[in-house]
Parts: sequence; structure tokens; C-alpha cells
Amino acid sequence: METLTILKVAHVIATVLLLAGVLGLAIWVWRTRRNGDATAAARTLQRPRLFVWLVMGLSLASLPFTGWWMVHQVGWPLGQTWLLASSVLYTLAALAGFWLVVRLNKMRKAPGGSGKFTFALALFSVVCFIAIAGLMGAKPV
Repeated sequence: METLTILKVAHVIATVLLLAGVLGLAIWVWRTRRNGDATAAARTLQRPRLFVWLVMGLSLASLPFTGWWMVHQVGWPLGQTWLLASSVLYTLAALAGFWLVVRLNKMRKAPGGSGKFTFALALFSVVCFIAIAGLMGAKPV
């Protein structure tokens, strides 16, 4: 396989793993909360789900590298608007994601309280990543 094809596959796999992990954790928390378990958010960082968090972290860390390498291989200038917008959105989404992990860890240690801001952080991150996927798919070169 040629390098660009391998990079595209790695980038898509990292994106799919990241979004699938987020969706899986969200569905798990939603189902347990719907069944009356108020400690569902507190258990999302515990052992059975630790593998999911590690895969999501590795995916999140690999995306900028595979993305930059693909852009370098194709020869696109980094100053294109869609690349700059994707980079800004990625930075904001990653920072919100890290903040979300910190908040979930605090909720795990001290259950209770409102999770509205935590939900807003999660929603913001997901919307940013979907917007990035749209920019990558459209590639208005």
C-alpha cells in the first residue's frame, strides 16, 4: 500500500474509534440513568470502561499527526481556510474533551450535583468533531 492510503485509513480508523467510543459511553450512561441509577456518570471512568478511554485518548492524540502527514503528502498549503478552521475546531474540541474527563473524574470521586455543564462540554466536543468531519469530507480546495 502506498503511504497516503495508509495514512487515510489510519486517520479514518482513529476518527471512527473516537466517535464510537464517545457514542458507546453516552449510550451506556443514558441507559443506566434511565433505569434509575444516579451513579452512572461516576462509573464511566472505572475499569470496565478504561479500555474505551485509552482507545479514545490514543485516537485523539493520533489525529493531528496523521492529518498533518496527509496534508504534507498531498502538498496542500497549511494556510487553506478549511484546514485552519479544522485545526481551530480540533483544538477547541480536544480542550473541551480534556475538561470533560477532569469533570467526570471529579464526579466519580464525589457523586452528585448537576451534570448540565458536563453534558454541554460533551455535546460541544461531539459537534466540533462532526463539523471537522464535514470540513474534511467537503475539502473545499
